[in-house]
Amino acid sequence: MASTIRCDIVSAEQEIFHGEAELVVATGEIGELGIAPKHAPLITRLKPGKVVVTLPGGEQLDFAISGGILEVQPTVVTVLADTAVRAQDIDEAAVRAAKEEAERILSKKDPKMSMEEAQSQLAMSIAQLSALERLRKNMKH
Repeated sequence: MASTIRCDIVSAEQEIFHGEAELVVATGEIGELGIAPKHAPLITRLKPGKVVVTLPGGEQLDFAISGGILEVQPTVVTVLADTAVRAQDIDEAAVRAAKEEAERILSKKDPKMSMEEAQSQLAMSIAQLSALERLRKNMKH
C-alpha cells in the first residue's frame, strides 16, 4: 500500500477537501511544489493557480485557488486559500464573463474596480478556466 499524507484545502468560506493523498501539487511563488508523504516541514505563499491532489489509487482532483498559504507538517498538508473551487464546480460562463470584465477594466482603467482587484479577478478566472481544461482532458482518458 502506498504511503499517504492528509490534505486539507480550506477557503475563507468553507472546507473544500479533507482526505488522504499520495501527492499534492500547488503553485508557489517561485514555481510548482510537489508535496509527498514525509516531506520536510514548510510554509510558503501560493500564487493564483492550481492545486492537484493525487488520491490513493491514482485519481486526481483538480482545484483552482486565488492564492493563499501552503503549510506542510509531518502528517498533513494544509492549503489555506482566499478562494478555492473544485474544477467540477466551476461555472464556465460566469468565469468567462468575469475574465472579460477584468480585461476590459485593465485596458480602460475603469474606476468601478481597482487595478489590483481587476488583476486578482483575472488571475482567478484564468486559474479556473485552466482547471476546467485539465478536468475535461482527464475525462477523455
